[in-house]
Amino acid sequence: MNLDQDAIIADTRRWMERAVIGLNLCPFAKAVHVKEQIRWTVSEATTPEALLDDLVAELQFLAEADPEAVDTTLLIHPEALQDFLDFNDFLDLADAALEALELDGVLQVASFHPDYQFADAAADDIGNFTNRSPYPTLHIIREESLDKAVAAFPEAESIYETNIETLNKLGHEGWRKLWVG
Repeated sequence: MNLDQDAIIADTRRWMERAVIGLNLCPFAKAVHVKEQIRWTVSEATTPEALLDDLVAELQFLAEADPEAVDTTLLIHPEALQDFLDFNDFLDLADAALEALELDGVLQVASFHPDYQFADAAADDIGNFTNRSPYPTLHIIREESLDKAVAAFPEAESIYETNIETLNKLGHEGWRKLWVG
């Protein structure tokens, strides 16, 4: 397989800068991005089993890394789990891996996918775009860093509602315009 990892990372970085940070969908993302504490990793996995191996390696890497150097990891996997329902099912394996490595409570895995869909939403609901990324992506987060960020953000529980409101105002056309140019 010959993936253009630089292009995949560039696409994902553009999504991070324009959507996640630009629309303030995650108020915690800007700091780690500016400090270059994000590890951008592209998996060449084509099967869930191979992706699980890559995920386990990244979980171990992040658990051992200095948080000042690497605070979070984006494991981008453009060839595996293209179907959102398969991707969603895989998240149970990700949680099981955290438990098996005794990293539950230390790290957590968040999910982003080009076809992300909340259980109670229609496929074209703009609210789904809060978790839509250019490629299927597993975001490995340090619980300690998340706790600090939430403590510093007075109304963290309102982020989800604020994001939905932001995207409703933006609309599908506004979302498309983010990617022009």
